[in-house]
Amino acid sequence: MPYNLMEYQDIITIEPGKRSGKPCIRGMRITVYDILEYLAGGMTEAEILEDFSELTSEDIKACLAMRSDRE
Repeated sequence: MPYNLMEYQDIITIEPGKRSGKPCIRGMRITVYDILEYLAGGMTEAEILEDFSELTSEDIKACLAMRSDRE
């Protein structure tokens, strides 16, 4: 099921003092842009999840949904 605006906003957070106010995943210091950059660089979802055990598949889908929503 694709994420709509409200669903990814439950996962993507923006805090002015964290990572210069960039959108982050669930209040962590991992930004949406970090994940999108890893994917663009050729990493698979499985590789990202292996490298960042605190992330979930839903987190990555939320990043993609946010990017899609802003294009």
